[in-house]
Amino acid sequence: MEQCYNDKVVRLAIIGLGLIGGSLGLALKQANWRQAEVVGYVRRHEAGSLALKLGAVDKVESNLSETVKGANIIIIATPVLTIRDILSQIAPDLSDDSIVTDTASTKLQVMRWAEELLPPEINFVGGHPMAGKETSGVSAATADLFHNCTYCLTPARRAKSAAVQTVKEMVKGLGATPLTINAEEHDSLVAGVSHLPLLLSVALVSATTKNPSWQQMSRLAASGYRDLTRLASGNPEVNAGICLSNPTAIVSWIDAFSEELQRLRKLVADESIEIEKALALANEARQKWLKRRC
Repeated sequence: MEQCYNDKVVRLAIIGLGLIGGSLGLALKQANWRQAEVVGYVRRHEAGSLALKLGAVDKVESNLSETVKGANIIIIATPVLTIRDILSQIAPDLSDDSIVTDTASTKLQVMRWAEELLPPEINFVGGHPMAGKETSGVSAATADLFHNCTYCLTPARRAKSAAVQTVKEMVKGLGATPLTINAEEHDSLVAGVSHLPLLLSVALVSATTKNPSWQQMSRLAASGYRDLTRLASGNPEVNAGICLSNPTAIVSWIDAFSEELQRLRKLVADESIEIEKALALANEARQKWLKRRC
């Protein structure tokens, strides 16, 4: 029997109660979105207890089958490389016409897995909130994490329009702005503004901390170094999954960045006055971006 998406959601399941999953739970509970019962799946008892204490969920489960049974909406908030196995495990227990979405930072692979593994009567809507922190775990979760952020949505070919609309409404309930985008375009664009910065942060930490002078240099590192290296503090498992699930787009952006860095290198090496023009153009471009965000 088809679900009526205009009715309140009776049961909403969140698989994975880390930073993103925990923040989703907190935000949905705070908004009392459709008066939903929020059930969370965790592997560690400690994480489940903390999620309950924080009010991110109404109930915790350690069994995937029990977590999704009877759920109207299932949100998979785990590292991207675990999603295929999760989809495979939950597929037999999903209610007809239920909605499944995810929060992974890459979409092409996830959409293929959903097409392959989920029954045709299930509505899959890929998701990616453009929000986060370098800290991880449910202890870092906050109800306002998604406020004013763009939340990418990639509906599967079989997803009903009413189901997609329900996910959009949920995203708005988080305080975010939904943006519908296809998987290939998403992965290409996000590689430039999210995945490349991550690797630049890692490269800067690696280059400086391996230098023989690091012990003395570290005493001089201040806010600029801290800001540029923030992303290197992110969860290694999550970030490795991002790189391994979007290699073509990421490598393309690394190549583009390397060309630009070589151009700047030549200007510096040649002691060219043109370096000021290059810095000014970058300054102007960033200021325009900041104004558009306001």
